[in-house]
Amino acid sequence: MTQEFQQIATNGIHLRVALSGPEDGPLVILIHGFPESWYSWRHQLKAFGEAGYRVAAPDVRGYGGSDKPHEVEAYDMASITADNAGLVDALSPGKPAVIIGHDWGAPIAWNSALLHPDKFRAVAGLSVPHMPQGEHSFIDVVDMLYTKQGHFFYQVYFQEEGPAEAELEADPAATIRKFYYAVSGDAPDGAYPSDKKHGDVLLTGLPEPDLPLPWLTEEDVAYYAGEFAQSGFRGPLNRYRNHRRDHAYIRSVSDQIIHQPSFFIGGTKDPVLRMVPGRDPLALMKPALPNLKGAHILEGCGHWTQQERASEVNELLLGWLGGL
Repeated sequence: MTQEFQQIATNGIHLRVALSGPEDGPLVILIHGFPESWYSWRHQLKAFGEAGYRVAAPDVRGYGGSDKPHEVEAYDMASITADNAGLVDALSPGKPAVIIGHDWGAPIAWNSALLHPDKFRAVAGLSVPHMPQGEHSFIDVVDMLYTKQGHFFYQVYFQEEGPAEAELEADPAATIRKFYYAVSGDAPDGAYPSDKKHGDVLLTGLPEPDLPLPWLTEEDVAYYAGEFAQSGFRGPLNRYRNHRRDHAYIRSVSDQIIHQPSFFIGGTKDPVLRMVPGRDPLALMKPALPNLKGAHILEGCGHWTQQERASEVNELLLGWLGGL
């Protein structure tokens, strides 16, 4: 089964959406992360479609074939979750969907379910647990824990418009190869250096992998690189520039409890689960997900969950979907 593409109007913009499965199947929306693409879900589009689901994997606004507003605030959580709600209206009018996200797509999925509960009947996150907004925004927390201690933190580096775009766009293929490898389960310990200093740039110290990896080929890298060569990185980076705006908005409109059935998959080698020292993100997640149906941590898996462990992830997600 191969995917088809449609340009779908939603929330005042158009998204390019990869679609698979029968048109009358239950809708499952798959939201990718940074720096990714609909293509990150290529294994799930096929498997879920063959299982009878109508599967939709958009390029998030700012990426690939989707519209790319220029303004930073166009990438806030309110806007992107509204994009997803509009996809449900376009593809499954009157019937709520399941939404699944990875990396930045996970907070987008969690918050889509939180802010639009009439549109989403269940939600799953890969790599990034649901983290209710605390007293301080995430960017202020990591600024205190990393930047003020003289350490590099990539999301702080991304805040200034321009420098990160220039670095990542200089050679998109090298950006994908090095960044993907450094936080994958195939990389040796230390591939993403822990001793980087504030003032370093993202790719400093990241090794060049010997391709192909078991889950990433030269052809895969070429596809991603081609997408970023034409789209640039501004839109993707603007997502990181909305932490404070998102924090204020979500705290103002929601109790941050997700009542729909939920599910989580992570990896033992994913640095996201160690991002804030001394805090167990899975423990923090559970009180805000009273209908959590499972939290699975895959041994030896890195950050790119559904690509690194496609068969395991498909089996877990299809089992969960089948029980909804």
